[in-house]
Amino acid sequence: MQNTLQPTILQHICPALRLVKYNEIPAIMLQHEVGTAVIALQGAHLLSWQPKGSEHDVLWLSDIEPFQLGSAIRGGIPLCYPWFGAVKSPSHGTARIRLWHLIDYAISADNVQLAFGLFTEDHLIEAKVSMHFSEDCQVIFTHYGQEEAQVALHSYFQIGDIQQIEIQDLPISCVDNVTKQIEQVPSPRKIQQHVDCTYQVTEAKTTILDPVLQRAIYLEHQHASEVVVWNPWHKATSGMSEFGYQTMLCVETARITHTLKQGEQIAVKIKLK
Repeated sequence: MQNTLQPTILQHICPALRLVKYNEIPAIMLQHEVGTAVIALQGAHLLSWQPKGSEHDVLWLSDIEPFQLGSAIRGGIPLCYPWFGAVKSPSHGTARIRLWHLIDYAISADNVQLAFGLFTEDHLIEAKVSMHFSEDCQVIFTHYGQEEAQVALHSYFQIGDIQQIEIQDLPISCVDNVTKQIEQVPSPRKIQQHVDCTYQVTEAKTTILDPVLQRAIYLEHQHASEVVVWNPWHKATSGMSEFGYQTMLCVETARITHTLKQGEQIAVKIKLK
C-alpha cells in the first residue's frame, strides 16, 4: 500500500488472515505464500494486492486517504453498486460506503479464497464478492437483489508514469462521459490528457504496458458490457493529491447499460506479465 497510515491489529483470524483497522475502517489483511492483500470491510474494497515476486503493488491507493467511515475510499477496487455515476445519490451507489461481512474463506498452499456478503436490514443477502488469490487475482461480484442493478469494479492500477503507459486491445470508438458524444480513438491508447470514456465490449481483454515499472497488467473483463477508462489529469479530484494522477490509471470492468439480473455475475481477472 502506498498510503503510510499504519494499521492497528485487532484479531488474528488464522495464520494467514488478520482483522486490522486503518483509522476508522476495519479491514482484512492477507499475508500468505501467494502474496499480500488488504480488503476494507467498508465496501468489500480490495485496497492492495501484491503477488509473490512483485516489487510493487498492483493497485493504486491515494497517499492522503484518511479512511473515514461513511466516506468512499480513493483507490484500490471500489464496488460501484447498485448504480454507476451520479444518477442517484450518493454517486456510484451505496455499496462502497456500507460495511460488508467476511462470510467464508478457504486457504491452501497455493490459493486463497475470500467471500464477502452485503445484507439488508432484514438480514437478506444483497450481493456477494469473492476474491481468489494465487499467481493472479480474480474479483467476482454476484448480484442477489430482485431489481436489476448496475455495477462497476472501479479498478485503480498503480503505474510508473501516466504519460508512458499504453493500453492495448481496446476498441477504436468510445463514449466521452463528459460530452456524451461517441469519439473515434486510437488503439492501442496512450493517456496524455484528462480522459473519462466508456467502451462497449463483450468478454474483453486489455493489457496495460508499463515501461517504467517494467511490467504489463493483463485484465480479463468477464461478463462485462463496458470498460471505463479514467484519469483526472490536472483536474482537482477529491481524495487525491495534486500529482496523484501521474501514477494511477482506472480501467474499470462494468455492467452499465446491460444491467445485472438476480443471480448474475461480473468479474475481473488480473495478472502480471
